[in-house]
Order: sequence, then structure tokens, then C-alpha cells
Amino acid sequence: MQLLNDVRVLDFGRYIAGPFCAALLGDLGADVIRIEKVTGSEDRFTSPVSRNGDGASFMQLNRNKRGLTLNPRTPEGRQILDRLIPTTDVVIANLPPDTLASMALDYESLRKQQPNIILTTSTAFGASGPYAKRVGFDGVAQAMSGNMHMTGNAEEPTKNYFPYVDFTTASLNAMATLAAIIHRNKTGEGQHVQGCLLASALSIANGTLIEQALLQANRSGTGNRGQTSAPSDTFQTKDGWILVQVVGNPLYERWAHLMGEDLWRTDPKYATDESRGIHALDISDRMQSWTSARTTAEAITELEEVRIPCAEVLTPQGALDNEQVQAMGFLEAVEYPGIDIAAPIATMPMDFSTLDVSIRRRAPTLGEHTNEILESLGFDKNDIATFKNARAI
Repeated sequence: MQLLNDVRVLDFGRYIAGPFCAALLGDLGADVIRIEKVTGSEDRFTSPVSRNGDGASFMQLNRNKRGLTLNPRTPEGRQILDRLIPTTDVVIANLPPDTLASMALDYESLRKQQPNIILTTSTAFGASGPYAKRVGFDGVAQAMSGNMHMTGNAEEPTKNYFPYVDFTTASLNAMATLAAIIHRNKTGEGQHVQGCLLASALSIANGTLIEQALLQANRSGTGNRGQTSAPSDTFQTKDGWILVQVVGNPLYERWAHLMGEDLWRTDPKYATDESRGIHALDISDRMQSWTSARTTAEAITELEEVRIPCAEVLTPQGALDNEQVQAMGFLEAVEYPGIDIAAPIATMPMDFSTLDVSIRRRAPTLGEHTNEILESLGFDKNDIATFKNARAI
């Protein structure tokens, strides 16, 4: 079963926040049409892996979509949109509001053509406030939320390598779009759904922000070492690195027993998560001496025997080769024009007992479905030739 097989989505997104939101809706069965520049949008070519220059992230973020090239600023492109929008349920765009308005893709313009349409947008800073018109990427939100200050160390704030704010915003936008679809099904009303990178980052950081507002904790980064429990850190073994996370008294008691020394259980300064967080360096030093005497496999085996959460720190290749990753079947081998081996494309990271959220369609090549879509809108071959000559498609 596919939940959204009667829903059409136009994806004007770029890079991550817009396209991943649309991909999630496509996973649920929506007919998602990815709209690109005639020469290809910039995010198509980020981290190229195919002989045609198609990027790795593009392959992931545009699964389960059809591809349409379109220049909506031309009269011919506008003619196409005028037929396409009335057939559309949802428009997704992470473009600046003034850019959307200049292409008549703002909510007021869209609802004139499709009264119950849903517009889902995401910006860096939201719709109000002194930064509302500024542009920004994932890293900007990481910087302004306190995350970079708390990541790395006090001497150098550090940005997360993977763009978690973009993916969080996209996921929340997808959830909000589903809510808007449910609302429309009940009331007949469309609406404008607005996500925001900074709001997403602040949501993730909210616990630390609450603590700061109420207690003035004034925390700063301590690398991988946790501050609210211990041991919670990365540790070097004879042949690699592992991460260990101990939170709560039951887990800590098992860890202390593994260390074999009474002071970790009897000294009052190690009595609670909070106090252990304060003295985390002492605990990490003890744990490091324990892991230094063991290989990664030996350390993980002993920790698993007493049910302490831990994992080997893997390289990207190590992640691909890991037996658990392979057993999950989450990365689906997908063939794509211009690559010689199938790419490991991430599917929706959820298992449903009934719904089909598999990859039914690889990411489109540039303009792959343009003719198919235009013909479905009633344009003939002469019209399509005219559009191509005008560089509208």
C-alpha cells in the first residue's frame, strides 16, 4: 500500500531541506516532480560520482521522483506552470520569499490557481525578525543555536560534518505537510507550512538552552567527552577507537563493577549522573587505561557482556562493510546512468508492517521525464519543440 498515491508534489527545492522533504513524501507514494533549471540545478552536481557529473547526495535526495526541466521566468515556462499548478496538491520550495514571489510561486499566487493548494517552504531564519531576509545554510543554524560552541573544544568551535539541521528541517516539514494534507482532507482548506533551519537547530539545542536560562551553566565544548554523565566519550584501543555512553545509575554500576575498583561505587563525587559529569575527565581517564589494554573487538565484547552501550568508530567504508548495516538492508543498491556499480541509496529509515516505502524509482537524469509530463498536460510535440527553442524546458 502507498499512502499518498493520489497526491502530486512539485519540488522546487534545492540542496537538502526541500528535496529531502519531497523525497519522504515520494517514499509514501506521492507523485513528486523535481523541477530543475534547464542546464541542471546546482545541487545536482554536488560531490559528483557519475560520468555525467551527477552528485551523490542528489541520488539520495531525489529518489522516487520524476524530473522536469523548466524556466518559469519565460512566458513559455509560465504557460507550462499555468497548466501544472491546478493539477498539484503540494508545492515544496526552500527558496527565499522574494524569489518565490518573483516567479508567482508564493502562497497567494498559487492559491489563485489552486485554492486548496499546500505550500511548504523553509528558510534560514523564519518569516519575521531582523534576519528574516538573510540567507543561510545548515552551518549557519548550527553556529547560531549554540551547537558549534558545544561541539569541539573551547579553543575551536566545530561544525558537525553531516548537515543534521537540514535533514531535521526536511523531516519536520514532511510531517507538517502530512498534517496539512490531513487538515485539507477534513476541511477543504490549503495552507502555507513554513519551516526554519534556525528553529530546527534551536529545538535540538533546547535542553541546553533551558539549562542556560535557568541556571547560567555557561557550558563550553569538551570534545567527545559528555558533560551530564560519564563515561561518555571516545576511547582509543590497541587498534582503533570506540565510543562508550553510560547514562543512569544502573549502567554506571555495571561499568564500575567492570573496572573492579570500589572507589567508583563508593566515592560520593561519582554518585549521580550530574556529579559524574562534573568529574567526567577522571572517569574518562580510567576508561582510557582500560581500553588501551584491549583491541577494539575485545573491548566491545566485554562491554556488550555487561550491556553497556558502545560502538566502534567506523570510517565511511567501515560503515558500508559493517555486518549490522548490511543486515538491516537500509542501503538499497540502485543503478544509475553513468555509474558502473549500483549506488547504496538510503531508503526511508522506517519499517512499516503494511505501507510500501521502497525505492520505486531512481533519481531522474536531467529532464528525464519532461516530455512525458508535458504530454500528460495536453501539450503536443510542436508545443514541446517550441518550448525547447525558447529555452523554457
